[in-house]
Amino acid sequence: MSLTRRQVTSAALAAVPLSLAAAGTAEAHGRPRTLYIAGDSTAAQKYSDAAPETGWGMALPFFLRSGLSVANHAVNGRSSKSFVDEGRLDAVLAAIRPGDFLIVQFAHNDEKTTDPTRYTEPWTTYQDYLRLYIAGARAKGARPVLATPVERRRFDAEGNAVPTHGEYPAAMRALAEEEGVALLDLQALSLALWQELGVEATKTYFNWTDTEQDNTHFNPPGAIAVARLLARELLRTRVLGPRDVVRLRDEIPTSWITWPEPLT
Repeated sequence: MSLTRRQVTSAALAAVPLSLAAAGTAEAHGRPRTLYIAGDSTAAQKYSDAAPETGWGMALPFFLRSGLSVANHAVNGRSSKSFVDEGRLDAVLAAIRPGDFLIVQFAHNDEKTTDPTRYTEPWTTYQDYLRLYIAGARAKGARPVLATPVERRRFDAEGNAVPTHGEYPAAMRALAEEEGVALLDLQALSLALWQELGVEATKTYFNWTDTEQDNTHFNPPGAIAVARLLARELLRTRVLGPRDVVRLRDEIPTSWITWPEPLT
C-alpha cells in the first residue's frame, strides 16, 4: 500500500471541510453531480453475453432524478485490495469532481482467504484499504459513502436467511462511525428482504436459469430490488435529498434493464 494507516486517517480527517464545502458549491452552481460506484460483480455493469445477470448499479439510475448520473466502475471479482492494486481507484479519483459521491461496496472477494491478491482481514487490511477510498474522495472534494456488502441467497434447514459475510459488515460499520462516513447497510436490509421473500421466491431475484443456480448475482428483479434499498438508504442517511430520489414506491419494469454489447 502506498499510504500508511496514519497517513490515510490524517488525510481523511483533514479533507472533511473541503468535501462538505465542495458539495455545497456544486449545488449552488447547479453543476450536475455524479455517483461513482467502486465495487464487485454484485454492482457491476453486465453485457449481453452475461444476460440476464444484472448488477444493482445498472438499476440505480432509475431511482435518481434527472441531473444525477451514475458512473459504475464496479468490476467482477474485485476486492477492496485488488481494485486499488490494479489502479482502478486511481482512475475513479482522476475523474471524480467536487460535490460528487463515491459509493464503496466490497467484501465478497475480500473473503477469499486462498487468494493473496484479493484477501483482506476484516479488522485490519480491509479497513486500511477502505480508508484509501475515503481519503481519496475527500481529498478531491467528493463525498465517500460506504455500503455493506449485499447478502447472498443462503437459507438454513428451517428456512431462515443466513448471513454469509462474517465480520466484514461489522468492520465496515465500525469504520464508518470512526471516520464519520455515511453508511448504507445493504447487508442488513438485503438479509431482511431475503427472509421476507423466503426460499422459493428469492430464486426469482437471483441469476437462476435452466442451466445455472447462482445465489450471489442478481437478475433484473433482484438488481432493481437492491437498488431500491440503496436509494432508500441514500435518502435516510441524507446523502441525497427528497428531490434527488424518485420512484421509490413505483413498479420498475424489468424491460428498462438493458445489456450493451461487450466492450472490444
